[in-house]
Amino acid sequence: MLYTTGRSNFTFSMSFYTTIAPVTITCNKRLAPYLEQEVIELGFIIEERFVTGVRINASLNDCIKLNLNLRCASQVLYSLKQFDATDADTIYKRLLAYPWEKIIPEDGYFSITSNVQNETINNNMYANLRVKDAIVDRFREKTGKRPDTGAELSGAVIHLFWKNDNAEVFIDTSGDSLARHGYRKIPGRAPMLEALASATIMASQWDRKSPFINPMCGSGTVAIEAALIATNTRPGLFRMNYGFMHIIGYDETVYDREMAILDEQITEVPGLKIIATDYSDIAVKNAQKNAIAAGVADMIAFSVCDFAETEVPQGEAGVMFVNPEYGERLGDEKELEETYARIGDFMKQKCKGYHGYVFTGNLELAKKIGLKAKRRIEFYTSTIDCRMLEYELYEGSRKPAKEIE
Repeated sequence: MLYTTGRSNFTFSMSFYTTIAPVTITCNKRLAPYLEQEVIELGFIIEERFVTGVRINASLNDCIKLNLNLRCASQVLYSLKQFDATDADTIYKRLLAYPWEKIIPEDGYFSITSNVQNETINNNMYANLRVKDAIVDRFREKTGKRPDTGAELSGAVIHLFWKNDNAEVFIDTSGDSLARHGYRKIPGRAPMLEALASATIMASQWDRKSPFINPMCGSGTVAIEAALIATNTRPGLFRMNYGFMHIIGYDETVYDREMAILDEQITEVPGLKIIATDYSDIAVKNAQKNAIAAGVADMIAFSVCDFAETEVPQGEAGVMFVNPEYGERLGDEKELEETYARIGDFMKQKCKGYHGYVFTGNLELAKKIGLKAKRRIEFYTSTIDCRMLEYELYEGSRKPAKEIE
């Protein structure tokens, strides 16, 4: 993972939250193009792009806006200090000299996270310990008191990035990962991460007005994210605690103002049809509960049925999105061959005029669909290399997509 290359000119003053510094916004692998799109839409200038994120220049108040709005991000990291470090003792010495008492309340709580690639360290926990020791010893020296510490990311979070001899320390303004959007109470079996679901929808041809059909909906994540994206409902509305709230100088009125903007920008989409089905009654019930938690239950028509029986409104150019099992974690591959063939039949027979999307981690199974994909969009889920296959399903006199030989 690459982080910032610039150096922060951070100053301790009343304008702490308005001081501009390098900010690294991370995401899961292959989500960076969609994260970049989001950041630009929020009005920020991208200074650097890399595989798992982007870098911008921003203030801590800007980080509040970013945390509340971003769908594809994992962490928003505000840079405090860059320095050379050959070993953990150097990390300790450099951070012992840093004025942590001006950042973390002495009666507060903080955690340490890290990403370490240094030959002197074979366990990140040791690097975390040295960072924690430096902060605690600094407090004892300057105030005679010290904040509580622990592994739970519920207070201030300090992040260390240390690669070879280059070290950088950040305020993790997010705390818990932003990739989990906060509404999903019942994840179901092998659920798609919310940030990934958002990115797949952003990568599709969906205009956010036409029908969105989601057979095999599982816990409902894709259908729910589609409803949230269509109505411009941001993840910040579902979460009440962030790392930035536990830093000295935090102004709650800034957060309240940003939250008010989130409420104001929600839009209605008259006539929007989002249809989600699953053969499992339990899965559909759980998906409905998740949709209720997200406030979009009235926008999604859930039903229990075989995917091939899913209602597809005709005469409308919508999107059909399916995320079938692909044999890595769920399902028997031989049985799944028939399922994929039936997906191809379903698209050809019932989805004419639509864009069809099949998200899979098994391209051999995908061949059983029997249609030629117009695009193959790369994604990862966990450690599995995946593709979102796009099919243009012609209607009327146009010829259907050419079958794979």
